[in-house]
Amino acid sequence: MKHIGIIAITPPGAALCYSAICEESSSRLGRGRYPTITINALPLNSYIDTSNWEEAGELMLRSANALIAAGADFFVCPANTNHLALPHITHRLQRPIIHIVDVVAREAQRRKLRRLGILGTRQLMESGLYPEFLEPYGIEAILPSSEQRAVLHHLIVEELINNIVQPAASASLQQIVGDLCSRGADGVVLGCTELPLVISEEQLCFPALDSTRLLAIAAVDMALSAGV
Repeated sequence: MKHIGIIAITPPGAALCYSAICEESSSRLGRGRYPTITINALPLNSYIDTSNWEEAGELMLRSANALIAAGADFFVCPANTNHLALPHITHRLQRPIIHIVDVVAREAQRRKLRRLGILGTRQLMESGLYPEFLEPYGIEAILPSSEQRAVLHHLIVEELINNIVQPAASASLQQIVGDLCSRGADGVVLGCTELPLVISEEQLCFPALDSTRLLAIAAVDMALSAGV
């Protein structure tokens, strides 16, 4: 099995991804059987204090190089928003990286979804990242209203990335998802790896693509594959 390197950004996102990788692998291979996994985590404030995506990319590259030194064969980064930094460093990565948005887009295609609501940080929702990856599959990205984007951003940045889970968070998310559904969405992307802390597809009774779990499944697929 190939050695998985996790470029960690937030503690909850990295922990959820690590746990999901272990669960997915164990379900295929047997209890307690999973690839070697190494996590490299710079302090979260290092990313919060960066002024642009180029600087954030340099931090991610530091983690990637540390993971290579530890023996990682490829990388995952369980943080949707930080994939905005990847264009600045992809050509300098010495190992493959699984792109979380590409994984989600492929799953949306597999499930024949056509209009996806995007839930995430303000930077992610207002960027072209998801539209860019969804468009080749003929899938439209739908954004929450500006007020809803503010609610989501506050929930993620002030609460979830700090592992603060409030009972009201799930109700707020369900209301936002309900509005997206009324606007024609046939599914939503949990485009923040911490969102599974407060919401799930089972709660919504509506297609919800969990980017954290989908990334973990893709990591296990690669770890068990014959090629690089």
